[in-house]
Amino acid sequence: MNYKELLQKYGNKIKSIWKTGKIQRGSRITYDVIWNIILFFLVIGFVGMFFGVGVGAGYFASLVKDEPIRAYDSMEKDIYNYEETSQYFFADGVYLGDVSSDLHREETSLDQISETLIDAVIATEDEYFETHEGVVPKAIVRAMVQEFTNSEVKTGGSTLTQQLIKNQILTNEVSFERKAKEILLALRLERFFEKDEILEAYLNIVPYGRDASGRNIAGVQTAAKEIFGIDANDVNLAQAAFLAGLPQSPSYYTPYYGPASGGGLKNESALEPGINRMKTVLNRMYDMGYINGEDYKDALEYDIVADFVTEIETPADQYGYLTDELFSRAVDIMKEKLASKDGYSAEDLEEDDELDGQYKILAERDIRRNGYQIHSTIDKDIYDAFQEIVKNFQHFGPDTTVIEVDPDTGEEIEVVKPVQTAGMLIENSSGRIISFIGGREYSLENQFNFATDGVRPNGSTMKPLASYAPAMELGYVQPGTPIADIKTSWGGYKPNNFDMRFHGIRSARDHLVHSYNIPAIKTYAKVMNDNPVEAYVQKMGLSVDVSATENYSLAIGTSDVSIEENTNAYNTFANNGKFVEGYMIEKITTSEGEVIFEHESEPVEVFTPQTSYLTLDILRDVMTQGSASYIRTRLNNNNVDWAGKTGTSQRQRDVHFVGFNPNVTMGTWLGYEDPKSLKCNSCQLSHSQRNQELWAQLVNAATEINPELMAPSERFKQPEGIVSRSYCAISGMLPSDLCSEAGLVTSDIFNANFIPRETDDSLVRGDYVMVDGKAVLAGPNTPQEFVDGDGFTFNPEFLERNGYDKLDDLTQLFPNVNRSAWEKISLPNGDLSGDSSVEDDGKAPSAPSSLNVSGNTLSWNKSSSKDVVGYRIFRATDSEGSFELIGSTVDTEFSIPNTTAIYHVKAVDYFGLESGASKEVIKGEFTEPDEDEDSEEEKNENDDRNRDDDDESGDGNNNEGEDENGDNEDEGDDENEDNGDGEDGDE
Repeated sequence: MNYKELLQKYGNKIKSIWKTGKIQRGSRITYDVIWNIILFFLVIGFVGMFFGVGVGAGYFASLVKDEPIRAYDSMEKDIYNYEETSQYFFADGVYLGDVSSDLHREETSLDQISETLIDAVIATEDEYFETHEGVVPKAIVRAMVQEFTNSEVKTGGSTLTQQLIKNQILTNEVSFERKAKEILLALRLERFFEKDEILEAYLNIVPYGRDASGRNIAGVQTAAKEIFGIDANDVNLAQAAFLAGLPQSPSYYTPYYGPASGGGLKNESALEPGINRMKTVLNRMYDMGYINGEDYKDALEYDIVADFVTEIETPADQYGYLTDELFSRAVDIMKEKLASKDGYSAEDLEEDDELDGQYKILAERDIRRNGYQIHSTIDKDIYDAFQEIVKNFQHFGPDTTVIEVDPDTGEEIEVVKPVQTAGMLIENSSGRIISFIGGREYSLENQFNFATDGVRPNGSTMKPLASYAPAMELGYVQPGTPIADIKTSWGGYKPNNFDMRFHGIRSARDHLVHSYNIPAIKTYAKVMNDNPVEAYVQKMGLSVDVSATENYSLAIGTSDVSIEENTNAYNTFANNGKFVEGYMIEKITTSEGEVIFEHESEPVEVFTPQTSYLTLDILRDVMTQGSASYIRTRLNNNNVDWAGKTGTSQRQRDVHFVGFNPNVTMGTWLGYEDPKSLKCNSCQLSHSQRNQELWAQLVNAATEINPELMAPSERFKQPEGIVSRSYCAISGMLPSDLCSEAGLVTSDIFNANFIPRETDDSLVRGDYVMVDGKAVLAGPNTPQEFVDGDGFTFNPEFLERNGYDKLDDLTQLFPNVNRSAWEKISLPNGDLSGDSSVEDDGKAPSAPSSLNVSGNTLSWNKSSSKDVVGYRIFRATDSEGSFELIGSTVDTEFSIPNTTAIYHVKAVDYFGLESGASKEVIKGEFTEPDEDEDSEEEKNENDDRNRDDDDESGDGNNNEGEDENGDNEDEGDDENEDNGDGEDGDE
């Protein structure tokens, strides 16, 4: 049976059954059953759905019940409160760089972002961004299904709005509660903000991996600059696609290694994931119609690797000393502002280290996150020039080798260290720090700022600050005040001068110009009881403790101060006695320009204008004829009114120079990190000259850049109350006739309040003679042959008043300058008595005793009389000849010729009386005549004559005379020993 036959057979059978009505009845029953079943499940389904929705809604409500209903202002503050990198600026708004931070972000606006980049982000992250109201339900359901089924492929369900909420308001916590809050807040955010506002905020907060230095970056503008070196508005299609792909997994797709690997571009295989991600973004853009096929193909073939920035120089690399210093000072500023908001003062922070530490942390965090603009006072061109000069300077001197302990092995190792340097340039009137030098080189190993953090003894640069200026302010000295540079001690303190010599009586000006130590200490001793540290030194910004006041050595710079402090203090003299503290931050603003801090200078009055001018006038001479005269040979512009002071610490471990003109003050320093002598016998320049050479090169460079600032044509203006006066160089008093006659009158400028008013009394008319070991003025009857001098000598009262009467040798008072004039002053070789009167006993002096001849020297013991001024020597050429006067002396010996003769000596007193003759002594041998040639009578006459001579010299009593002469001999021997010691002292 074929197919048709079978079909016909069964078809007929079905028709017959249909006609019976059985099929119709069965179908209705089945339909009713199935429909009822369907209705049942529909009812159950709707009930379950409503139940599920109710349960879900209840669960959703329970998840967000603690989330407050946020107002517009609250949400605006939150979404725009993203960390933004603060920035540094040179003076005049020149961009310096960004504050070092764990996260680098630079804010931008939507109109500064390429449309292509915006399209790439939307195509990749949120294709329905323009139409949804904060969330995409099907995307959420899809994400939930993937989560419940633990699908390996997770497409995500967050819109850009949700991502913004997650990053700015919520956290990255993975939980249903966080997701529920995210959805709720996203819906609310869309009600308050325009799409462009949401998109702009998102593009500024989204993370983009790392830059070439290994630093984390965020925000599309920062990513464009740090990855491609261009602005976000200038990216091409391929670059836009690469950037848009990064946020999905920034650390995986970033083209750079992290800081643990030192940053830098990844190798080829490590770059591959990021490039593949870029291609995925391009494909999405093509599928969604943002780009055409040709653009798509060109972008796929584009060599994106060639555009990656391979190296990045951070501000710390080029301006490490500067950025570190600016950050430190900005922290101090913000620390006080934050503490002030909480009711704490700067004094509270100083007294409580823990409190200070807390606010320091808050200030650091505030600066790193809040996008401040920190405007410095630093002139970029001058700063750059300074660093270049230091880099190429040829006269630092040799390196030194020190022993250090290796931190890894604990072993001692030799480390080579160079001579270090520091410098500071400050505008006088404002305190603005124009430039500085922190050291030879900033590196990972050496970031110590020697200009601001290094403290060293400032040597003789302290002399004007702590000694001379305070003493002039108080009227103890003036520039012309004579000070004796002689060996002096203060208890156990016995200082010396740098040249190991003393320089006699010279003016305070001369002593400071040539930087002698003893006069500076003497001057400081005058002000010691006036609390000079608190009254003057500290007011000039020098961090010297008050306890140092009692140290005489403070006058010559043994206290540690920073190079900045030392330099800054000198602007006091340039500012008419007012100290203006140096500063490096002009102002701090928000990124919108709101000023939150602006520096205001507050001058501190330290000295009167008269004291300041007198001091700077002396310091002018330092540079023209004193210890800094080398500088004048090195400056390109010698018409500038410079003044300054050198300083060298003990054992030449530090050398300083601070110079100032009417506009600026400049200070420099050289020294080893570990203090060691800078002396170098093989160096072309001395240690002081090397520092002065550096100072001059820096000033020349700055002058070339800004001559108006560095080389003012005007000079320091002399204030009222400064007068010129002549005075006697010995005493500092008004000139006397004798001082004028001696040629020792000079002149200088004075504070009119402290001019000399009394006439000099250091010299007296007349000459002196030695009486009983003391020098006294010669009387009218004093024989001139024993008088020493040219008509005037020191006034004994003047010497006693000044303590000079204790000197063994008054020539110590004579300076090397104008020496011939000083040498006209008669000087005794012993103590000069303050009492010039000698008592007249009316008697002739006793004769000298113990006359003796040895070789060609005649010697004797001095007379026992106390008013003897000298001795006369008599000679007879033969035994029968008469005695003739052949000479006189104030000593007890006399040179005689090598011929035969007879001698005796007579003493002469202050009043001109002469003693009898001493015993005679014969030099050589006379030829004896034959006995028969002389009669016995003649012999007897000669014997009688000799006895008469002896009686006269012995007051007519031979025995008594012999006893007296014996006593005189003993006494004379003692006195001769004293005189011998005196002569040794003179030598």
